[in-house]
Amino acid sequence: MDKDPKSNIPNNHISINQIRIFDTTLRDGEQTPGVSVDSEHKINIAIKLDELGVDAIEAGFPIVSEGERKAIKTIAKQGLKAEICGLARSVQTDIDAALSCDLKYIHTFIATSDIHMKYKLHMNQDQVLEHAIWAVDYAKKHGVQVEFSAEDATRSDRNFLLKVFKAVQEAGADRIDIPDTVGYATPCYISNLVKEVSENISLPVSMHCHDDFGLAVANSIAGINSGATCAHVTINGIGERAGNASLEEFVMSLHCLYNKKTNIQTQLLFETSKFVSNTMGIIVQPNKAIIGENAFGHESGIHTHGIINNPLTYEPISPELVGRKRWLQAGKHAGAHGIKAMLNEFGINPNDEQLHQIVEQQKTVADRGKSITTGELLSISGQIMGNKKFDEKFKLHDFHIVTGLNIIPTAVIQLSSEGKEFITSEIGVGPVDAALKAIQKIAVEVANIKVREYRLDSITGGSDALAEVSVKVEDNLGNVVSSRKSGADVVVASVQAMMDAINKVMLRKVLES
Repeated sequence: MDKDPKSNIPNNHISINQIRIFDTTLRDGEQTPGVSVDSEHKINIAIKLDELGVDAIEAGFPIVSEGERKAIKTIAKQGLKAEICGLARSVQTDIDAALSCDLKYIHTFIATSDIHMKYKLHMNQDQVLEHAIWAVDYAKKHGVQVEFSAEDATRSDRNFLLKVFKAVQEAGADRIDIPDTVGYATPCYISNLVKEVSENISLPVSMHCHDDFGLAVANSIAGINSGATCAHVTINGIGERAGNASLEEFVMSLHCLYNKKTNIQTQLLFETSKFVSNTMGIIVQPNKAIIGENAFGHESGIHTHGIINNPLTYEPISPELVGRKRWLQAGKHAGAHGIKAMLNEFGINPNDEQLHQIVEQQKTVADRGKSITTGELLSISGQIMGNKKFDEKFKLHDFHIVTGLNIIPTAVIQLSSEGKEFITSEIGVGPVDAALKAIQKIAVEVANIKVREYRLDSITGGSDALAEVSVKVEDNLGNVVSSRKSGADVVVASVQAMMDAINKVMLRKVLES
């Protein structure tokens, strides 16, 4: 493919319907307050992003530390399909640090808004323009691809912004980026801005939108629809303050609502989301679009009835498209159709009278302000139906915990499953963590089951408070079962909840086989 003589980017690199995904999870995402990712984890995330199909990975900000440079350099040598990029301010120390990482792609920036120039940079327009031109020219002389960002572009004087973009284009920049640095723009404003920039600049335009007003994805899409061909995004929308445009929301909106394409393997979105969440320690809100725990969950009787008849009644897309599975939730809003469908998944077929009793009894529990776990629903059903299918397949015989100030918490678990005895030990950050890891270790060997979620709440006050433990476990097919137990001993309640959830998953697996 031919290249423009002034650019490292091939002509026709991207069509109007083929949108480039620039992922900055490892740079802007890592700037999430309280988050710091070590070298090994950064490399693992980069590999996951590459498997997902992102076009470019901003691996970090080289100038910040020696460890950061080491990680970026290692990522650059991984032979990934994605372009690997490093961020640099428009100063020589930053650009040299990026070049020392053996990068072929540098993202350099300087602020262009009056408030940033006056209070942060202490520069006038001429000085900012000079720095921008110098940075692009310096980096290009070292043979790398250069993307230039005008920080706080959406609050910049429009004439000055265009002047800077024209100047860096003449200096040899390969791409320009329009950051909505404080998430202050609206889709209408973004559309007008991108159209004007595109009319005056011949380079590919990227969007970099923050979510301070919840408009990052909407603004990114507005930019794409007005001529931009790339968006800077992060997994789960993590980043400074309220975060960045969410990769999964942006991509699925493009694919499903705007008939545009990306190279993202959408069936890997949920897996990648969970990996980043677990690695960085940032919990995803349950109602988060596309990848939130509840995104494909249904409780309302009206909804579950519709879903059972035709999923499109209450789901805009198939959950499998993003690596998910739909699930139904028992509760006071649930109806007979939903409860029946949940029980049928476990091979439980109550008659009409039994079903009515089950629905009413689980609603009574829900009216006390408690969500109904799968384990509780099955227990209620077993009691009403006198069903023996709920006998434990996975039995706890004993467990022993050792912990203390100068002792690594260690758990020894003894279990049996279908006549076989299992005993194992594990260490953890605490006694509960050690115990659950030990159980999970055996569960993975026996039935490929893993813990997906753990939550601990206090029911009463005081040092002798009752603890309520809720867990969700998942099998290798993506089936999820929840369970809840309470007691004065947190470790015992946690182990009991874990065992109950595993037994319910194993019941389902036996019935499916």
